[in-house]
Amino acid sequence: MSAIAIHDWVRLDTTARTQLLSRPHTSAGNAHAEARSIIDAVRAEGDAAVRRFTARFDRVPLDRLESLRVTPAEITAARSALEAREVAAIERAIANVETFHAAQRPASLSIETMPGVRCEQVLRPIPAVGLYVPAGSAPLPSAVIMLAVPARLAGCPQRVLCTAPDREGRANAAVLVAASLCGIDTVFRIGGAQAIAALAYGTASVPKVDKIFGPGNAWVTAAKQIVAADPAGAAIDLPAGPSEVLVVADDSARADFVAADLLAQAEHDPLAQAILVTDCASLAAAVVSEIGRQLPRLARQSILARSVQAMRVIVVADLDTAIDVSNLYAPEHLLLQVREPRRRLDAITNAGSVFIGPWSPEPMGDYCSGANHVLPTYGYARAWSGLSLHDFVKRMTVQELDVAGLAALGPTAVTLAQLEGLDAHAAAVNLRLEALERRAAS
Repeated sequence: MSAIAIHDWVRLDTTARTQLLSRPHTSAGNAHAEARSIIDAVRAEGDAAVRRFTARFDRVPLDRLESLRVTPAEITAARSALEAREVAAIERAIANVETFHAAQRPASLSIETMPGVRCEQVLRPIPAVGLYVPAGSAPLPSAVIMLAVPARLAGCPQRVLCTAPDREGRANAAVLVAASLCGIDTVFRIGGAQAIAALAYGTASVPKVDKIFGPGNAWVTAAKQIVAADPAGAAIDLPAGPSEVLVVADDSARADFVAADLLAQAEHDPLAQAILVTDCASLAAAVVSEIGRQLPRLARQSILARSVQAMRVIVVADLDTAIDVSNLYAPEHLLLQVREPRRRLDAITNAGSVFIGPWSPEPMGDYCSGANHVLPTYGYARAWSGLSLHDFVKRMTVQELDVAGLAALGPTAVTLAQLEGLDAHAAAVNLRLEALERRAAS
């Protein structure tokens, strides 16, 4: 591992600061073009293209892909492949995620904005949702929980899950157990951009869905963006790319804790990014030393060798500046390892999820604290929120006017329509007002 540089924020000009906080290059142009070609093929050829791409990218023999759907027998067998403690861990995570998301249930409302004019908001679950669970370098049963629990609580009637198979054509056992425990029985052994295309447009095997949820690599992200831009495709949850974490720490923080937190996110993906911002130069040096000590003991060396190159250690003048840097970066995950961390919370405006204090490591949010781990990355936390129950529900408004309400408010609508030069709008109201006048006169 090459030495991680420690950067002095005070000495950097605006250009250098911007460059320091830039994300790793994703080669998004290539991913977008390749995802487009995969989508076009799936639309034209359906299951045949899905099988071909699965055999190519996941290195599965075609004869193992005769049926793309996971059978009930496979789901049952998956349960016996896990130890009791593993099933119990999945169940406990589901319970916590369910507790937190159940509390998010939105309420319908009905209000009279003026006498005779009623406006309402009613809620409807999205009819068909596609849940994408990555299973490339690391199968993610935790992603099943984060997607399937709110989908079930929202009442989405059709919930379809796609996850890439291993080289034997099998879906990961833990993913299948998590899906079953979350009430999902429609699972397909499909990953990558071909899974997004199948969910967005449908094939003979895979039903078309209305909205697609879940994180993925650059090709999955590109495919989601492509189908979301197509009226014939499907909506998507949020922009989500390679993982990232930013730690704000002062001299009270433990260097070994901070180093472990940075490495925990760096192991996700070669394009993951981990950043430390601190007002303590000695802590910065200690963290760099700890990274060098901890890294060789970790398993995912090929990934870490690349992601550590994008790691940043930044020393600032004070914690107020550290929070400013964090808000500028808008991290997916923000860890506050400072004295009185909750006092800093009000100043944080841009973050996907915040972890307060030394005893709140980010993996707790990844797995089992209860909050959702599907979060905006790449700076999208400036405007986007993490996944919640609300993302699986549509809010539909209803308006109802009685005779008195139309008589009182109709002239206002006519005037506004005339201001906009839309005489058909005005006529639709005036016809009714005139009808009321005739009725009153008779």
